[in-house]
Amino acid sequence: MNTGLLVLIVVVAVVVVAVLVVLARVQRTNRLRKQFGPEYDHAVAESGGRGAAESELEDRRLRRERLEIVPLDVAAREHYSEQWRLLQAQFVDSPAEATRAADRLISEVMRQRGYPVEDFAQRAADISVDHPQVVDDYRTAHAIAEANERSEATTEDLRKALVHYRSLFEDLLEVSESDQERTTDGPPPAAPAPPPERRTTEEAR
Repeated sequence: MNTGLLVLIVVVAVVVVAVLVVLARVQRTNRLRKQFGPEYDHAVAESGGRGAAESELEDRRLRRERLEIVPLDVAAREHYSEQWRLLQAQFVDSPAEATRAADRLISEVMRQRGYPVEDFAQRAADISVDHPQVVDDYRTAHAIAEANERSEATTEDLRKALVHYRSLFEDLLEVSESDQERTTDGPPPAAPAPPPERRTTEEAR
């Protein structure tokens, strides 16, 4: 075999390997984008690059496979749905406490289903594998809950937090559209405006 032919074979082999590597990366990117949806872009933004983000998402997927996540039984779903109705009704009189209750309830449901709940960042990462469409809602709600503990959240902030918590809550309970109508009764109401000052008859004149 002459030297020119050998060099050609080596070059072709290198090109084929390079093409296969590129195709594998494209397939991995497409698979992760499909699985994680908006969470893929969030991971890229947080990690500063696609390669690091995809490695992180793969680690999340592998960790999730080692967890034994179980569905809730009917009794548990009904119990937690009733707890949600109660805390949502509580919001009008005590929005701060209702938000704390929502945060605790989400953690309890996650624990019941088999998710570790000790660390929030890890909690969100685990949730992102099964519920990528709502994990950012969870982060937003939790950030507001932390601001609430510092007395830095407005009533409107807390209302938004409860709406965000509810999106994950419904996913965790695997609530159908018909169930949503029975268990959530719509978003928490905004805080009522103070009544207008009443004028005396003489002032009205």
